[in-house]
Amino acid sequence: MYHHFMPTKWDKSDLMQDRASLTKFAWLSIGAAVATITLKMVAYFLTGSVGLLSDAIESLVNLAGALMALTMLLIAARPADEDHVYGHSKAEYFASVTEGILIFGAAIGIMVTAVQKLIHPRPIEQLGAGLAVSVAASLINFIAARTLLRAGRKRNSITLEADAQHLMTDVWTSVGVIGGVSFAGFTGWHVLDPIVAILVAFNIIWTGFQLVRRSVMGLMDAALPENEQRLIQEVMQKYQERGVNFHALRTRQAAARRFISVHVLVAGDTTVHDAHHIVEDFEDDIRSSLGGAVTVFTHLEPAEDELSMADMHLDRQA
Repeated sequence: MYHHFMPTKWDKSDLMQDRASLTKFAWLSIGAAVATITLKMVAYFLTGSVGLLSDAIESLVNLAGALMALTMLLIAARPADEDHVYGHSKAEYFASVTEGILIFGAAIGIMVTAVQKLIHPRPIEQLGAGLAVSVAASLINFIAARTLLRAGRKRNSITLEADAQHLMTDVWTSVGVIGGVSFAGFTGWHVLDPIVAILVAFNIIWTGFQLVRRSVMGLMDAALPENEQRLIQEVMQKYQERGVNFHALRTRQAAARRFISVHVLVAGDTTVHDAHHIVEDFEDDIRSSLGGAVTVFTHLEPAEDELSMADMHLDRQA
């Protein structure tokens, strides 16, 4: 049997430099979190609104998440070593899991504060100034979130995407809070302020659940998404038209890096030289089709040998 692994130029310094460069976006998120925490706390002290306080608490979670993201991006950028031969890219999942858990904690804190405000309602003060400060904070979050989302999707970083989604949730949360606080202030229905805060908490819980779920799927080595599976099948179809067959296709993703393994079946009378070039070309086509950091493992087998059919499953059949 012939096992073939062909590293790409992404396996060397280029990928490490690419992942290390993502830390500047984590610093952007940290700066945005500090700015918005300051502005939202000012808005809370001006108005006394528990809705605006809940917004500020979520920004504290944003700061904690951004610090975690920075740490994990630095770890993910490390090159493969003897103890981590597949690299450190899975470290990014720990950042998004942690951020999801922090979101749950923030939601509980918001609910506790809101329930207290329901029991002991308090009028909203200096509404205009407080809302103006809160709007400024939301604009900072919106700009930071869009920047992180573009970078995360372009660089295939779940850490940046999670941070961006959290910030965007913060933006929409702020919109709801500002609307609720404004309505409560102008109508005198002060009970609406804590009710909006509770709704905000439920929205935060949903976002946290989605982040944790996606991260767990990555840690559990879930297969690549359907659109990327289709690209792989399209490449395989071109080779099947030339008489090459495949089985035991397995895919997984570790943050930015995709791993693909497959058995390649060629005619038994194919020379080692020609078979080698077939798998070389196939791997190059897979990497070109998917783009980014892709590691391809191929296992070459003679199509006529019955033993070639015994290893199609994860555990080899006796």
